[in-house]
Amino acid sequence: MIFDNPAAGVINELRNGPYVRFSLLAVSSIFFLVDPFAAIPSFLAITDGVDAARRSRMARKGALTCFIVLTAFAVAGRLIFRMFGITLPAFEVAGGLILLLIGLDMLEAKRSPTQEASGDTEEASHKEDAGIVPLGIPMLAGPGAISSVMVLVGQVTTAWQMAAIVGCIAFTAVVSYFVLSGASRVRGFLGETGIRILVRIMGLLLVALAMQFFVNGLTDLGLIQRQVGGG
Repeated sequence: MIFDNPAAGVINELRNGPYVRFSLLAVSSIFFLVDPFAAIPSFLAITDGVDAARRSRMARKGALTCFIVLTAFAVAGRLIFRMFGITLPAFEVAGGLILLLIGLDMLEAKRSPTQEASGDTEEASHKEDAGIVPLGIPMLAGPGAISSVMVLVGQVTTAWQMAAIVGCIAFTAVVSYFVLSGASRVRGFLGETGIRILVRIMGLLLVALAMQFFVNGLTDLGLIQRQVGGG
């Protein structure tokens, strides 16, 4: 007699169901917007002449700030929507436009002004500790990353989706710490050209995500059809 294996059924559902798709959407949109690789040149300029231990502490503080800020907006996302009377479709359209602008800048291998304003790096280089501002926010947790997190939170219907978002934020923060704490080695390994290519690839994918957010918002508003029939 063959018995069904409940655990195998759950694993198969996780593998083939919406869990993986939502998690991939969350990690890609959050990680591409935080983009610690693009922050390497600015981080090295800020920490020029700083010993390795202090550089590591600054990277850890920046990554922790990024995690706290994005998690706070994830937890308070629905409350913010209700407080200001903002609908999810409207925020999807607005978030899509922000992501599109950032993605277009990344396609040119440069930091968006929403992530790093002119003069931020020079000002931060004279600060005793720039781990929280401007490294943690807005260089890592900028308007684009915050918008992406809130759009994702607006789509949450189950507890596992919220857990997936927080998990993706934690993953991004941990990777950001390792990338920035070893910024010199990462730049030496990838080279300036490699970093630019990586940023451009992320920018291309981010533009696609931005358009998807934009289309989702227009669809939810009823301005375009949800499904277009084939021939």
